[in-house]
Amino acid sequence: MIVEIGHFALILAFAVALVQATLPLYGATRRDARLMALADPAALVQLVLIAAAFGALTYAFVVSDFSLRLVTLNSHTDKPMLYKVAGVWGNHEGSLLLWVLSLALFGACAVWFGGNLPVTLKARVLAVQGMVGAAFLAFMLFTSNPFLRLAAPPLNGDDLNPLLQDPGLAFHPPFLYLGYVGLSMSFSFAIAALIEGRIDAAWARWVRPWTLAAWVFLTIGIALGSWWAYYELGWGGFWFWDPVENASFMPWLIAAALLHSAIVVEKRESLKAWTILLAIIAFGFSLTGTFIVRSGVITSVHSFANDPERGVFILMILGVFMGGALTLFAFRAGALEAKGMFATISRESALLANNVLLAVASFVVFIGTIWPLVAEMVWNRKLSVGEPFFNAAFTPFMVLLAIILPVGAMMPWKRAEIGKALRPLRGAMVLALALGLLAYAMQSGKSALGPVGLMLGAWVVFGALADLWHRAGRGGLPDKLARLGRMGRADWGKATAHGGLGVTIFAVAAMHAWAIETIRVVKVGETFPVGRYEVLLKEVHDEQGPNYTTTMAEMVVTRGGAEVVTLFPEKRVYPVQAMPTTEAAIDYGFTRDIYLVIGDPQAGGGYAVRAYVKPFANWLWGGAMLMALGGMLSLTDRRYRLAAGARRAALAQPAE
Repeated sequence: MIVEIGHFALILAFAVALVQATLPLYGATRRDARLMALADPAALVQLVLIAAAFGALTYAFVVSDFSLRLVTLNSHTDKPMLYKVAGVWGNHEGSLLLWVLSLALFGACAVWFGGNLPVTLKARVLAVQGMVGAAFLAFMLFTSNPFLRLAAPPLNGDDLNPLLQDPGLAFHPPFLYLGYVGLSMSFSFAIAALIEGRIDAAWARWVRPWTLAAWVFLTIGIALGSWWAYYELGWGGFWFWDPVENASFMPWLIAAALLHSAIVVEKRESLKAWTILLAIIAFGFSLTGTFIVRSGVITSVHSFANDPERGVFILMILGVFMGGALTLFAFRAGALEAKGMFATISRESALLANNVLLAVASFVVFIGTIWPLVAEMVWNRKLSVGEPFFNAAFTPFMVLLAIILPVGAMMPWKRAEIGKALRPLRGAMVLALALGLLAYAMQSGKSALGPVGLMLGAWVVFGALADLWHRAGRGGLPDKLARLGRMGRADWGKATAHGGLGVTIFAVAAMHAWAIETIRVVKVGETFPVGRYEVLLKEVHDEQGPNYTTTMAEMVVTRGGAEVVTLFPEKRVYPVQAMPTTEAAIDYGFTRDIYLVIGDPQAGGGYAVRAYVKPFANWLWGGAMLMALGGMLSLTDRRYRLAAGARRAALAQPAE
């Protein structure tokens, strides 16, 4: 009965989404307050209905209701409760339900926190959200219904993909979807502004918090996915340029560009057309990611579905929304005229350079991701675009971005002088250069990647600190510290996010340049070296888990004869799906990780073993969390909560 209620709630949500998508939009055109007023309750009712459907599906997974096809395909009675719940979104249909739940949640947030928006703009924003919701609810109900019953339910299910039975993957998708779907708000604001024909500083102030929230969620989701790949897949890497990884990375890059571009619109009323275009493209990349994950046209370890019919439906959604948005963008080009003028050397120019670098970098990732598909369709050739291409094509843009970031933050609006902007950065420049030279002198026989990465990362971090110190103004140390304490959270958030980027740049370079790796066959009782450490394979034995069997090794790591740590890597086999997984054992440290993997037994005796020393690995995810923390600090700033155009809202009220 509960499942049927969930199914019915989903159908009702589709009907409500159609109402939300049409009547408020018509009401805004006619200045009909009663029709526009329908947008708020429609958005709230849609959230309640989709939440009810999601709750019903979760209940079916928790109680192992195998009369439901989706539960049978993705659950098992022996599975731990955490993964029964995570199984709700560990598949195509359930993850799509989470997608529309996130969409409804953002629509409801626009109702709760959009009280200072002009009523016509708010009605149009919620109407566009309703259109997106109606499209994806239709996609779900007609091609991907999570509530399909089985005529003859089995006694047990097929279990969840073992790779997804992990805490990192339990929390990674919800954050990622909140990021994907959050960009729909930026898209809705852009379309609503184009319909009204007014894009100004107030609009930029309204759209920034939604974009920032989406960017923060994407940052956390990408970081969790990277961490999962690092410790779960057993390859010792954190990023593999997998198509689905790229699908989340592209909107993250465009969202970062959109955040900086909106600042220029807000402060100087310039780059209007570019900002609107970025809002459209950011959501377009989110839809592209949905297509990649669910169509099966590109092979990935993360893919949810392999159904061309579903892919065609998503392509239709992508074509309608992107085609309609770009057509409207072209039609309204006259309303996007920039008002503020600025010199070649100015903060506006620096932010524009930031935008161009991020956008081109995203385009490079997009080309590398879809090129195998294009090659197969056009030339009937199977190609693989891997890490060498992405590293060579993507890295130069990030290097340039890191170089200009601290300088651009120091520049004044409208007109600047390079000399004046660099003056407060002299200390940061000297420190960064000294650290890079020190690292180069200390290493032997290795590439310059590590020292250059350290120098760039330090330049960005110290540049962010110098910017904060410069904003504190002149005077003695007590006065400056007092002004720093009174500084807005957005200023601290900006410095924290930029500092996190610097830490991440250094960590990526360090892990690529200074990692130590050994792959060998080791017998029980043998010891082998890994850098400065010795590793003893002490014992290998079998154990039984809740829904898997495991071969577990006991490996003792020593340094200079003293024991450092004992680690227990595993090789698990999930009998229901007959699928093995690798469980790396990692000793996390502040400056290094010791990373051990046990493989299959070998014909001549012994086991295949992979061992790594990963320098500054935790700094990578620490940097990502600093970026997310910076975004959250900015979101809590009072200036974000009070829209710039609040006083204009009353002027925009329709006549009764």
